[in-house]
Amino acid sequence: MTMDRSIGGSVTAPRIRIIEIDAFERDIRLRLPFRFGAATLDKAPQAFLKVRVEDEEGRTAIGAAAEMMVPKWFDKNPAFTPAQNVDQLRASIRAAAAASLEASHPTTLFTAARVNEIETVRRLPGNPLAAGFGPSLIARAALDAYCRMAGISFFDAVRRNIIGIGGHMLPGDIDADAAAAVLAGFRPAGSISARHTIGLLDPITENDIADPIDDGLPQSLEAVITRYGNHWFKIKLSGVIDADVDRLRRIASVLDRVPDYWVTVDGNEQFTAAEQLAALLARIEAVPGLARLRAAIAFVEQPFSREITMETPLGDLAARLPFLIDESDDGDGAFARARGLGYTGVSSKTCKGIYRSLMKAIRIRTGSVPELFLSGEDLTCQAGLAVQQDLALVSLLGLSHVERNGHHYVAGMQGAPLAEKARFAAAHPDLYEQAPDGPLLSIRDGRIVIGSLGTIGFASGALPAFEAMEPLS
Repeated sequence: MTMDRSIGGSVTAPRIRIIEIDAFERDIRLRLPFRFGAATLDKAPQAFLKVRVEDEEGRTAIGAAAEMMVPKWFDKNPAFTPAQNVDQLRASIRAAAAASLEASHPTTLFTAARVNEIETVRRLPGNPLAAGFGPSLIARAALDAYCRMAGISFFDAVRRNIIGIGGHMLPGDIDADAAAAVLAGFRPAGSISARHTIGLLDPITENDIADPIDDGLPQSLEAVITRYGNHWFKIKLSGVIDADVDRLRRIASVLDRVPDYWVTVDGNEQFTAAEQLAALLARIEAVPGLARLRAAIAFVEQPFSREITMETPLGDLAARLPFLIDESDDGDGAFARARGLGYTGVSSKTCKGIYRSLMKAIRIRTGSVPELFLSGEDLTCQAGLAVQQDLALVSLLGLSHVERNGHHYVAGMQGAPLAEKARFAAAHPDLYEQAPDGPLLSIRDGRIVIGSLGTIGFASGALPAFEAMEPLS
C-alpha cells in the first residue's frame, strides 16, 4: 500500500478516497424540555452519515457517524427560526458531501478532513460553526470506515498516527514530530465521570415537578443524584442576576448534600459585559449558602456572545476563575485569540471536528502555559454512535469528566428499530443497561464504563439500521 510519508516521526499513514456518502435523519423528541441560553429545545432531528472509503489497493469499507441537529446553538441569530437553523446544518452536510466526492486524489484521513472543512466553510460563508457540522460528521464516518477496513480501533489509529496528522495541512504552530509524540502518549481510560447538565427549566427538587413523567427515569436534580450518583455538574445561567442567584441557592441546597462535588457554569452567551458577570460573581460570594458551590466551580464557559467575546477582555475576572470558550471556538486561531483576553480553556465537541480537538490537545500539551485546559462538552449526544464516538474521543484526550446530557433529556435510542437497539446493547454491555424499551446509558457512582469502545472501528461494535431511516430532508 502506498503511504503518505509527510507526517511526523517515522510513522506512515495510509491514503484513502471517499467514494460514497449517504445522509439520513431521525426525528428525536425530548422527554423534558431543555432550556439553554435563550432557547428551549423540545425536538430536533439526528443526522446519520454512511460513508464508504477506498484505499489504494481498491479495498472498500463502510463507516458511520451521527449528531443531533440542534437549533439555536450553531447560529443564534433571532432572525432564523429553529427549522431554518436545522436547514443550515443539512446544507452543511450536503456541501461537505459534494466537496468530499469531488476530491479525486487519495490522501490521509487528516488531510481529507482539513481540506473538506476549509472548502465547505468557503462554500457556506458567514457561520463557520454551522458550516463545519457536515465536515465533522464525514471525518468521523471516514475514520470509522478505515478502522473497520484495517481491523483496528480508533484508539490505535490515533495513537499510531494512522490518521496522518502532519504534512502541509498541519497549522504552522504545531510541530509534526511533537504532535506524533503527543498522540503516542495518549492513554484512554476504562471509565469517565459524567458531568450532569442542569438546564434552566429543570426541576431542582421533587416538589418542583409540575408535570410528572411516568417513565421510570429521573426528572429532578434530586432524583438524578439518587439514580446516577453524579459528582460533576454543569449549571446553565440565564444572565439575569437575581434569577440566577435564586436558582443557584436552590441548586446548592441539593448539591451540598453530596459529599464531594464540582461544577462548571455555562453562560451560553447570555452576558453583555464583563461588569455584568462580575456583579453576578460578587452576589454569589456574598451569599453564605453559596460558599461551597462557589468553591466547587471549576470554570466558567462562554459567558459573552460570540459577537463580542473577542473584543471583551476578562480583566480581573481571569484571576478569580478559569474561563473557557465554546461557541466562540469557530476556527484554528480562536483559542489563541481568546488566550490574549484571559481565557485558559477551550471545548472539545465532536460537532466541531475530532481533528480540531486533537490539535487543541497537542497545542496544550506542547505549550509553555501550564494553566491551559481542554474540556469535554455535549450537544445532546444521543445513545448509539454519537455518544460512543464522543466518549472515546474525550477519554483518549485524557479528560477525567465530560458533560453528558442526552441520556437525561432523551431516553435511550429513540426511533431505532429493536434489532438495532439489540446490536448496540450486545456490542457494548458495559456502556448500556437494559430497559423495557431498549438500552439506556449506564451511569453508576457518577461514572460511565467505556472499555468496550476500544473495539474495531470508531468506538462502535455495531452500525445503525440505515434502511429504517429517512433520507436527509
